[in-house]
Amino acid sequence: MNDRTCIVTRKTAEPDELIRFVVGPDSAVVPDLKRNLPGRGCWVTGDRLHVDKAVAKNSFARAFKKEVTVSPDLGAMVDMLLAKSVLGVLGLARKAGAIALGATKVESAVRSGKALLVLHAVEASEDGLRKITQARRATAYAGGPEIYAYKLFSEADLSLALGGTNVIHAAVLAEDAGKAVLKRMVALDRYRGGSPDDRAMFAAIADEDEAAEDME
Repeated sequence: MNDRTCIVTRKTAEPDELIRFVVGPDSAVVPDLKRNLPGRGCWVTGDRLHVDKAVAKNSFARAFKKEVTVSPDLGAMVDMLLAKSVLGVLGLARKAGAIALGATKVESAVRSGKALLVLHAVEASEDGLRKITQARRATAYAGGPEIYAYKLFSEADLSLALGGTNVIHAAVLAEDAGKAVLKRMVALDRYRGGSPDDRAMFAAIADEDEAAEDME
């Protein structure tokens, strides 16, 4: 079995696009998010849909070529571990001074190009989202970075991780600590289905830029 072949789709991919699983001493299948647990591993495309399919189709037993114990809640377990990992590195980024809190500071970080990514609590209002989205769009139009926004945590989760109160909007700054957050945030976002609205927005901007260049 190719170490980087999804046991559901049979397609190869880069490690960051997959989730590794191993069998523990009790024959239970466990996720190996850091890809450093000992033993033979198998890989599943890094989204909830494929993990759930692997459980439903008994793919792990076939991949490991032996009887294994697979929790029916394995998909939820992976989600929980990915979220916990993100919240942990967010706390480290806060301690490193790589976080901007509040709508005004977030918008400023976006327009200056200092923001690496934006976080919105699930409770965020449409008005607050609109202003920051406009700033992200304007920054990309001006040739600045494509700054993605993630709406994956509650206000309570963000407040606890970032040491604030009523945290609705936050920006992770483009520093070393921020890069660690981005990598894990992308993995969680992919697992939960991705950010199609942002991808569409930035693709449209790129298409307009190409069209403008063709007319010059």
